[in-house]
Amino acid sequence: MSEGSLGAPERHPIPWQDSEFYDEKKLDAELRRQFDICHGCRRCHNLCDSFPLLFDLIDEAESMELDTVDSQDFKPVIDACTLCDMCFMTKCPYVPPHEFNLDVPHLMLRYRAVELKKGDAPFVAKQISKTDRNGKLAGSLAPLTNWTTERGNKLTRPVIQATAGIDEKAALPKFYSKTLIAQARKNPPARDADAPAKARKAVVYGTCFVNYNDPSIGMDVLKVLARNGVETEVLHPACCGMPKLEHGDIAGVAESAKQIAAVFRPWIEKGYDVVALTPSCSLMLKFEWPLILPDDDDIKLLSGSTHDISQYVVDIAKNEGLSDGMQPLDGPVTVHLACHSRAQNMGQKAAELLRLIPDSDVTVIERCSGHGGSWGMMKENFETAIKVGRPAARKAIETAPKYVVSECPLAGVHILQGMERLAEKETPPPAVPIHAPHPVQLLAQAYRDDRK
Repeated sequence: MSEGSLGAPERHPIPWQDSEFYDEKKLDAELRRQFDICHGCRRCHNLCDSFPLLFDLIDEAESMELDTVDSQDFKPVIDACTLCDMCFMTKCPYVPPHEFNLDVPHLMLRYRAVELKKGDAPFVAKQISKTDRNGKLAGSLAPLTNWTTERGNKLTRPVIQATAGIDEKAALPKFYSKTLIAQARKNPPARDADAPAKARKAVVYGTCFVNYNDPSIGMDVLKVLARNGVETEVLHPACCGMPKLEHGDIAGVAESAKQIAAVFRPWIEKGYDVVALTPSCSLMLKFEWPLILPDDDDIKLLSGSTHDISQYVVDIAKNEGLSDGMQPLDGPVTVHLACHSRAQNMGQKAAELLRLIPDSDVTVIERCSGHGGSWGMMKENFETAIKVGRPAARKAIETAPKYVVSECPLAGVHILQGMERLAEKETPPPAVPIHAPHPVQLLAQAYRDDRK
């Protein structure tokens, strides 16, 4: 490893099973080593809230250097990190194979893993990360759940804010009593066996959000794949573990990874591709799991067989060609490229997908939405999340789109909230879409015969 290397960024396996990983003195030394390099560079000053907090901390210290910063003051810097990976993937010139060997997101992960081991992880954060349990419970009471969590409910949202710390202004996802798995089994779309991609087979990983919070995304994906001849099966063995990773529960992630990889292995051996419906989940299957369990053969196989849904549809278009029959959309589209999509280093697949629609007018936003998973909905973070996402919201307002879409459903909703804030300040207020669909849903819309 040497300075000036032209090698692509590479990541080292996470030594979470090594006792030294949890040694607080060694962790503090590594925090100071990496933070000192960040302090001398400051290229990430406008990327998220972590780096401004760090640099202000140093600038306000007695020596204006890291040596007079108390280690206890690092916590707000760590808490502000959403593990979006953008500093590692797009900004930092000192990531491996550079000899400085910086990986700030995984450094933040290590800090949180130490907190969890000490019993310092917040109770609410740990409960939010149990997405399968929450989805099943909330879905069984879906009408009541959705009424309780509805933005603007003056009776319940202040109580939720006071007890759980979730900002009463934050839009929360809805829940459905009929999951994607249930809907797909009951109403599987008819497959066109003569379509261009008829030789393809794909097992769709339902993901927690799509399975419990927006099954329409999954059903539209299945319709697009069926229209193009792809034989499909839908599975959701368990959560990918991204919410647990955000809170340092690496062992919990490893447990889910082993379970899911074992379920998918027989399908891969039968010739099925694996398609994940949200970028955070495809990132976990492709990249994070192999760093957590680098010697697990099932995970290696799954990693090499996994595709993000936008990536997969674009691959069909480039190799077999998509089925005819798409009609133009009824207005321009602004597409937000999610951070966890960009971290997969696969290009602007969502934009490429939307440009497959005839006469499409597509504008790309490649800025952070500010949401950051559960981070952006919390009371102490919500206004900061809106601030971080303001450039993306402003770009969307300026393009005056009919549709605002994002590969990350939570990011899309958060951008709409930012647009609402900006629209309130303009006269007359510009129109803001009421829904932020997944890009593939617009492809499904373009295929629907009932749009005539």
